[in-house]
Amino acid sequence: MIWLGSLQGGWLTAGITLTCGTAFLLFGYDQGVFGGLLGNKLFLTTFNNPDATIQGQIVSTYDLGCILGAILTIAVGDILGRRKSIVLACLTVIVGGTIQAASYSLGQMIVGRIIAGLGIGMNSAVIPMWQSETSKPEHRGKLIALQLVIVIGGISLTNWMNLGFSYVPNDPVSWRGPLAFQAFFAISAIILIVFMPESPRWLCMKDRHEEARLVISRLQAKGSDSVEVSEALQLIIDTVAHERVASKISWREVFTNGEQQTFRRIALGAGTSLMQQLGGINIVVYYMPVVLTQSFGFSNRTALILSACDFISLMIWGGAITLVIDRLGRKKLMLYGALGQGICFAVAAAGLGVGTRASDAVAVTAIFLYHACFGFSFLSIPFMYPAEINSNRMRNTGSGIAMITNWLFVYVIVLITPTGISNIGWRFYIIFAVLNIAWIPFIWYFYVETAGLSLEEIDLMFETKYRGGKGMSWKEAALIAKAETVTAKQQIDEKLGVGITHEECVSKDQEA
Repeated sequence: MIWLGSLQGGWLTAGITLTCGTAFLLFGYDQGVFGGLLGNKLFLTTFNNPDATIQGQIVSTYDLGCILGAILTIAVGDILGRRKSIVLACLTVIVGGTIQAASYSLGQMIVGRIIAGLGIGMNSAVIPMWQSETSKPEHRGKLIALQLVIVIGGISLTNWMNLGFSYVPNDPVSWRGPLAFQAFFAISAIILIVFMPESPRWLCMKDRHEEARLVISRLQAKGSDSVEVSEALQLIIDTVAHERVASKISWREVFTNGEQQTFRRIALGAGTSLMQQLGGINIVVYYMPVVLTQSFGFSNRTALILSACDFISLMIWGGAITLVIDRLGRKKLMLYGALGQGICFAVAAAGLGVGTRASDAVAVTAIFLYHACFGFSFLSIPFMYPAEINSNRMRNTGSGIAMITNWLFVYVIVLITPTGISNIGWRFYIIFAVLNIAWIPFIWYFYVETAGLSLEEIDLMFETKYRGGKGMSWKEAALIAKAETVTAKQQIDEKLGVGITHEECVSKDQEA
């Protein structure tokens, strides 16, 4: 494992991505594991055959822990840094998973779920920040999208694991085993992160500039005194210094909308999480086996098989987005996703409402197609967008608020789904059809494209648009931000005594 500590360039980025992916696999695993256990007879007997309401409480208490974890990230994320925050989160998951696997009462299980959720809530906020702050602009979108494919891989793994353990229905290992296994991913992530570097942007925020230089040097696979490394470091230092001058660190800053456009940026990031959860994904993620048995009448084992296959298809679609997300951009994909998801829920509701065998088949197909639309849009964008859209100093706070929003509405959806399906049946899906279609005008009017821009250029874009007013488009602001960055690099080169023309600087940017 020692060789991991000497990785540079693309291999180092791959190492960071692998570490993030291992921790995010844990995120997906914890989200999906209970969907299959709710059909396990021995599990239900152990906890006195809980009704639909109590089942919802068992599952949703995990989300309360995730909300607390996201809040904790706001408090300690910028103090500990990205790496230590992830280690703390994984240690918390190990404790929570151990309590769950050893539970003999409902109280124990709920405590274990909350503790594990605390760690997952922290990871969900910190990991996208760490990946964003160590990635090149042209790779940032696809790398974070890859993380979310791994999340779905974790959910898919739980489905296959629950299916496998269903063949030993009379042994407690059939439900204790899947709950205990989450510790494996947490331990693996901790081991990997020991060999990975801290975010250079966080280091610059703490005025640890020489450490940041060494990290940038490793990420670029260039000498620490090279022009490219000095340019990148100085741009980050200048951005952090400018933000310190522009505003003070306080909660009042969260609710201001001056030159830094802080409130707007936080609201845009949190809005993606709101749309993701009220778009209906966790009806499928948490309760796919329950939906297939109660709404469609399949046996428990058949439902587990179909769920596992469905999540494999979601992994494929989530992987496909890596080919286009940095070319088409975040905004277009959210528009396509909201439209497609709305249509799928409408068709599913109509099929279930008719109630014939053929219409039920159409409804099942629509649920599967929903995953294709979701995988190609809202699967990954709500996790990358808050890390991109917020300024360096407000990135931790903005990402934390986005994840609080995410987990708050996960909790709401997970809590109401069993009761909604039991009481209003197919009409429950109409709610989510309407909500998805409602997102389209909001995305069209309010959202800003971030693809292809460095994190520092996104900061400049918001300031430029603020100065330019309503008469300036966001596309114009982005072009000006790019031009100002080129000028800043040229000035840095002049200070370093490097002879380089403006045209050469532009050409170097285009090659990068």
